[in-house]
Amino acid sequence: MIMPREKTPDLNLPMVAGGQFVLSEEKAERGTLVCFYRGLHCPICANYLKELEKQTEAFAERGFNTIAISSDSEERAKSMAEKVEASNLRFAYGLDLKLARDWGLYISAGRGLTSINIEEPALFSEPGLFIVNNDQTLYYASVQTMPFSRPHFSELVGALDFVIKNDYPARGEFTGAV
Repeated sequence: MIMPREKTPDLNLPMVAGGQFVLSEEKAERGTLVCFYRGLHCPICANYLKELEKQTEAFAERGFNTIAISSDSEERAKSMAEKVEASNLRFAYGLDLKLARDWGLYISAGRGLTSINIEEPALFSEPGLFIVNNDQTLYYASVQTMPFSRPHFSELVGALDFVIKNDYPARGEFTGAV
């Protein structure tokens, strides 16, 4: 498990729009919001990413880049970006599931066709949302075992206003005996 204030694993993945997403080379004012999603097969992910697309400008205004990442192929990731009508939100693909585990993501086995008639991959990661500071240390993490009940991006934007105003530190960093 990655602890707050500790360095996260690096990410170096191809992007749908071309080029590479390299977390250690991100140049946002404050950090990067990394949204790991299940894949094209997940209708909940599509709706969630549509909301992130809408809020990407608000995150940028607060000094944060955004990226959506899955273990999907380029073709499936491109289809998801099109479904979301992404114009601001970047999409990266090909996440190795060993690296997904390093990030603390849960892995699920595919179970055939979904409710939208798209085949689940044999294995894929469940959702995770992270805010990573520019020094690549973890500020915020939300990891789930299911596709539903995820953090709301509009609430997170509001929380970041408080964080920025009050120089609020990352929490949950205590690792000593309790």
